[in-house]
Amino acid sequence: MLFIIFNLLTFTSSQAQTLRNDEPIKIVLNDWTSQLVLSHITAELFEGMGYSVIFSKKTTGAQWGALQRGLAHVQMEVWQGTMEKMYTRMIDEGGIIDAGSHDAKTREEWWFPDYVLDLCPGLPSWRALNSCAHLFETKETSPRGRYLGGPWEKPDGAKIRALDLKFKVVTANNSDELWEILDKAIRNKQPIVLFNWTPNWIEAKYKGQFVEFPRYHSDCETKPEWGENKNFLHDCGNPTDGWLKKVAWHEMPIKWPCAFETLTKINFSNAMLAKLAYEVDVNKSTYQEAATQWLADNQQLWQSWISPSCQITNKITG
Repeated sequence: MLFIIFNLLTFTSSQAQTLRNDEPIKIVLNDWTSQLVLSHITAELFEGMGYSVIFSKKTTGAQWGALQRGLAHVQMEVWQGTMEKMYTRMIDEGGIIDAGSHDAKTREEWWFPDYVLDLCPGLPSWRALNSCAHLFETKETSPRGRYLGGPWEKPDGAKIRALDLKFKVVTANNSDELWEILDKAIRNKQPIVLFNWTPNWIEAKYKGQFVEFPRYHSDCETKPEWGENKNFLHDCGNPTDGWLKKVAWHEMPIKWPCAFETLTKINFSNAMLAKLAYEVDVNKSTYQEAATQWLADNQQLWQSWISPSCQITNKITG
């Protein structure tokens, strides 16, 4: 049993009660590895400060209503490429608040292993895809090529239409299915193009590249006259240097002030998040095991995220 002890400060019982609220903080769990491990790390930190924490499994679509209504309180990874539209809407409506950005920069895009370059030498330009579409054809998509999409809301169908690509989207049920199909394709050197992202453990194991679509601009999503196709939206790629944010229910600073202050300071880089994912997806640790190990290895860092006025006598147990 691993015990990670917070630095201890003396509080009166009334001071401690001011910093705590017995109502549990609900942390959203999505369905990709770095978000899950990071959520477990955050839960351990909050519990070490004296808070009660429970997890709330939500899809990226369902999480927004829950966060807005206070049915969930914290989301540790809001990706610009996938969630910017709903994030902006919820911020404008006042249901959620920005809890700061990670140092990590994100990208979510069509991706292929390096060996595909030899089969379709015009890549990574998106213009090469149509001349090579037959290489990616499957029984399910014939006569079009298969684009293996992730189980998250992305306008890939609209992108295919706007850029007149000879491809059909096949959606994986979860990230495990994505990687299983990718691993099989790589072992057999079969052409494949699929949804991938960074930070992600894939970049540490496989060599590959993102497809370079027309550069992203917000007008691509709102003005048909912008870009390659004057009749349709989404004729561009996704942000190539996107933000990665944390968000909270708008009443969190009032109900759990020290937890919210700590949340604003939690900060991970690309390399840190990729390593967390690698521990689970490659080394087969559980989410909790990866979180506990990270806390053990980075005690000085996470202690710096907690204000001295918020440290309550307690311990994080892994």
